Amino acid sequence: MVMISLLLLSLGLAMDAFAAAVAQGASSRPNRGTALRMSIAFGLAQAIMPLLGWALGIAFASFIETAAHWIALVLLSALGLRMIKEGFDRDAEEAMKELSLWPLLVVAIATSIDAAIAGITLPSFEAPIILACIVIGLTTSVLTFHGVYLGALIGARIGKWAEVLGGLVLIGLGAKIFIANQFLEVDGSTGAF
Repeated sequence: MVMISLLLLSLGLAMDAFAAAVAQGASSRPNRGTALRMSIAFGLAQAIMPLLGWALGIAFASFIETAAHWIALVLLSALGLRMIKEGFDRDAEEAMKELSLWPLLVVAIATSIDAAIAGITLPSFEAPIILACIVIGLTTSVLTFHGVYLGALIGARIGKWAEVLGGLVLIGLGAKIFIANQFLEVDGSTGAF
Protein backbone atom coordinates (compact mmCIF):
# COMPACT_ATOMS: atom_id res chain seq x y z
CA MET A 1 0.00 0.00 0.00
CA VAL A 2 2.91 2.35 0.76
CA MET A 3 4.42 1.80 -2.69
CA ILE A 4 1.08 2.41 -4.41
CA SER A 5 0.66 5.71 -2.56
CA LEU A 6 4.25 6.65 -3.35
CA LEU A 7 3.76 5.84 -7.05
CA LEU A 8 0.56 7.89 -7.16
CA LEU A 9 2.38 10.80 -5.51
CA SER A 10 5.20 10.42 -8.03
CA LEU A 11 2.78 10.43 -10.95
CA GLY A 12 0.97 13.49 -9.61
CA LEU A 13 4.20 15.40 -9.10
CA ALA A 14 5.54 14.40 -12.52
CA MET A 15 2.60 15.89 -14.42
CA ASP A 16 4.07 19.43 -14.56
CA ALA A 17 7.25 18.05 -16.12
CA PHE A 18 5.25 15.75 -18.40
CA ALA A 19 3.12 18.68 -19.60
CA ALA A 20 6.27 20.72 -20.31
CA ALA A 21 7.78 17.76 -22.21
CA VAL A 22 4.63 17.29 -24.29
CA ALA A 23 4.61 21.01 -25.12
CA GLN A 24 8.30 20.83 -26.07
CA GLY A 25 7.67 17.83 -28.32
CA ALA A 26 4.63 19.46 -29.93
CA SER A 27 6.40 22.71 -30.74
CA SER A 28 9.82 21.54 -31.84
CA ARG A 29 11.32 18.66 -33.72
CA PRO A 30 12.03 16.22 -30.92
CA ASN A 31 15.12 14.11 -30.99
CA ARG A 32 16.76 11.71 -28.58
CA GLY A 33 19.12 14.43 -27.29
CA THR A 34 16.25 16.77 -26.39
CA ALA A 35 14.31 13.96 -24.74
CA LEU A 36 17.36 12.81 -22.74
CA ARG A 37 18.32 16.34 -21.60
CA MET A 38 14.78 17.06 -20.44
CA SER A 39 14.47 13.63 -18.84
CA ILE A 40 17.69 14.00 -16.85
CA ALA A 41 17.13 17.63 -15.81
CA PHE A 42 13.51 17.14 -14.75
CA GLY A 43 14.18 13.77 -13.08
CA LEU A 44 17.10 15.11 -11.02
CA ALA A 45 15.21 18.23 -9.97
CA GLN A 46 12.19 16.16 -8.95
CA ALA A 47 14.42 13.74 -7.00
CA ILE A 48 16.33 16.45 -5.11
CA MET A 49 13.49 18.83 -4.24
CA PRO A 50 11.50 16.40 -2.03
CA LEU A 51 14.68 15.87 -0.02
CA LEU A 52 14.81 19.61 0.64
CA GLY A 53 11.16 19.63 1.69
CA TRP A 54 11.73 16.60 3.91
CA ALA A 55 14.67 18.39 5.59
CA LEU A 56 12.40 21.36 6.30
CA GLY A 57 9.86 18.96 7.73
CA ILE A 58 12.51 17.47 10.04
CA ALA A 59 13.53 20.96 11.19
CA PHE A 60 9.95 21.64 12.28
CA ALA A 61 9.20 18.03 13.31
CA SER A 62 7.53 18.77 16.64
CA PHE A 63 4.90 20.98 15.01
CA ILE A 64 4.50 18.82 11.92
CA GLU A 65 4.13 15.58 13.90
CA THR A 66 0.95 16.75 15.62
CA ALA A 67 -0.57 18.20 12.45
CA ALA A 68 0.93 16.00 9.71
CA HIS A 69 -2.42 14.84 8.35
CA TRP A 70 -3.70 18.44 8.19
CA ILE A 71 -0.47 19.60 6.54
CA ALA A 72 -0.68 16.79 3.97
CA LEU A 73 -4.32 17.61 3.23
CA VAL A 74 -3.73 21.35 2.88
CA LEU A 75 -0.41 21.21 0.96
CA LEU A 76 -1.32 18.41 -1.44
CA SER A 77 -4.79 19.90 -2.05
CA ALA A 78 -3.30 23.37 -2.66
CA LEU A 79 -0.74 21.90 -5.07
CA GLY A 80 -3.46 19.90 -6.80
CA LEU A 81 -5.77 22.90 -7.16
CA ARG A 82 -2.92 25.01 -8.54
CA MET A 83 -2.06 22.31 -11.08
CA ILE A 84 -5.71 22.05 -12.14
CA LYS A 85 -5.94 25.83 -12.56
CA GLU A 86 -2.68 25.96 -14.53
CA GLY A 87 -3.85 23.05 -16.67
CA PHE A 88 -7.04 24.86 -17.63
CA ASP A 89 -5.18 28.17 -18.12
CA ARG A 90 -2.49 26.59 -20.33
CA ASP A 91 -2.63 27.60 -23.98
CA ALA A 92 -2.48 24.29 -25.83
CA GLU A 93 -1.10 25.92 -28.96
CA GLU A 94 1.54 28.01 -27.21
CA ALA A 95 4.82 27.66 -29.05
CA MET A 96 7.93 26.66 -27.16
CA LYS A 97 11.49 26.99 -28.35
CA GLU A 98 13.98 24.20 -27.79
CA LEU A 99 15.38 24.70 -24.31
CA SER A 100 19.09 25.38 -23.98
CA LEU A 101 20.93 24.50 -20.75
CA TRP A 102 20.00 27.44 -18.50
CA PRO A 103 16.35 27.75 -19.54
CA LEU A 104 16.06 23.97 -19.20
CA LEU A 105 17.41 24.10 -15.63
CA VAL A 106 15.09 26.98 -14.75
CA VAL A 107 12.05 25.09 -16.10
CA ALA A 108 13.17 21.89 -14.33
CA ILE A 109 13.46 23.70 -10.99
CA ALA A 110 10.21 25.61 -11.51
CA THR A 111 8.27 22.41 -12.23
CA SER A 112 9.79 20.69 -9.18
CA ILE A 113 8.94 23.29 -6.53
CA ASP A 114 5.76 21.28 -5.91
CA ALA A 115 7.97 18.29 -5.12
CA ALA A 116 9.77 20.29 -2.42
CA ILE A 117 6.46 21.16 -0.80
CA ALA A 118 5.27 17.57 -1.11
CA GLY A 119 8.57 16.46 0.49
CA ILE A 120 7.29 17.85 3.78
CA THR A 121 4.51 15.26 3.63
CA LEU A 122 6.78 12.27 2.82
CA PRO A 123 6.84 10.94 6.42
CA SER A 124 3.08 10.42 6.03
CA PHE A 125 3.83 7.81 3.37
CA GLU A 126 6.11 5.77 5.69
CA ALA A 127 8.57 5.16 2.86
CA PRO A 128 12.33 5.66 3.29
CA ILE A 129 13.19 9.16 2.07
CA ILE A 130 15.88 7.99 -0.36
CA LEU A 131 13.50 5.43 -1.91
CA ALA A 132 10.80 8.11 -2.21
CA CYS A 133 13.19 10.53 -3.93
CA ILE A 134 14.40 7.83 -6.33
CA VAL A 135 10.85 6.78 -7.23
CA ILE A 136 9.77 10.41 -7.75
CA GLY A 137 12.85 11.19 -9.86
CA LEU A 138 12.64 8.05 -11.99
CA THR A 139 8.92 8.45 -12.58
CA THR A 140 9.44 12.03 -13.71
CA SER A 141 12.38 11.08 -15.88
CA VAL A 142 10.52 8.29 -17.69
CA LEU A 143 7.37 10.36 -18.21
CA THR A 144 9.37 13.36 -19.43
CA PHE A 145 11.33 11.30 -21.95
CA HIS A 146 8.20 9.77 -23.42
CA GLY A 147 6.27 13.05 -23.13
CA VAL A 148 8.58 14.70 -25.67
CA TYR A 149 7.75 12.07 -28.27
CA LEU A 150 4.09 11.94 -27.35
CA GLY A 151 3.88 15.71 -27.84
CA ALA A 152 5.24 15.31 -31.35
CA LEU A 153 2.62 12.66 -32.12
CA ILE A 154 -0.54 14.20 -30.72
CA GLY A 155 0.24 17.81 -29.94
CA ALA A 156 0.24 19.89 -26.79
CA ARG A 157 -3.44 19.38 -25.93
CA ILE A 158 -2.75 16.34 -23.76
CA GLY A 159 -0.39 18.37 -21.54
CA LYS A 160 -3.34 20.37 -20.23
CA TRP A 161 -5.27 17.26 -19.23
CA ALA A 162 -2.19 15.54 -17.79
CA GLU A 163 -1.70 18.48 -15.45
CA VAL A 164 -5.39 18.46 -14.43
CA LEU A 165 -5.20 14.70 -13.75
CA GLY A 166 -2.02 15.18 -11.72
CA GLY A 167 -3.77 17.82 -9.63
CA LEU A 168 -6.69 15.50 -8.95
CA VAL A 169 -4.30 12.72 -7.89
CA LEU A 170 -2.54 15.04 -5.41
CA ILE A 171 -5.86 16.18 -3.92
CA GLY A 172 -6.93 12.53 -3.60
CA LEU A 173 -3.69 11.60 -1.83
CA GLY A 174 -4.06 14.49 0.62
CA ALA A 175 -7.63 13.43 1.39
CA LYS A 176 -6.57 9.78 1.79
CA ILE A 177 -3.84 10.67 4.31
CA PHE A 178 -6.23 12.90 6.25
CA ILE A 179 -9.07 10.37 6.33
CA ALA A 180 -6.77 7.47 7.28
CA ASN A 181 -5.35 9.54 10.14
CA GLN A 182 -8.86 10.36 11.36
CA PHE A 183 -9.63 6.63 11.55
CA LEU A 184 -6.38 6.04 13.46
CA GLU A 185 -7.38 8.72 15.99
CA VAL A 186 -10.86 7.21 16.40
CA ASP A 187 -9.45 3.71 16.94
CA GLY A 188 -6.93 5.06 19.44
CA SER A 189 -4.06 3.77 17.35
CA THR A 190 -0.87 5.73 17.04
CA GLY A 191 1.52 6.22 14.19
CA ALA A 192 1.55 7.98 10.89
CA PHE A 193 -0.28 6.84 7.78
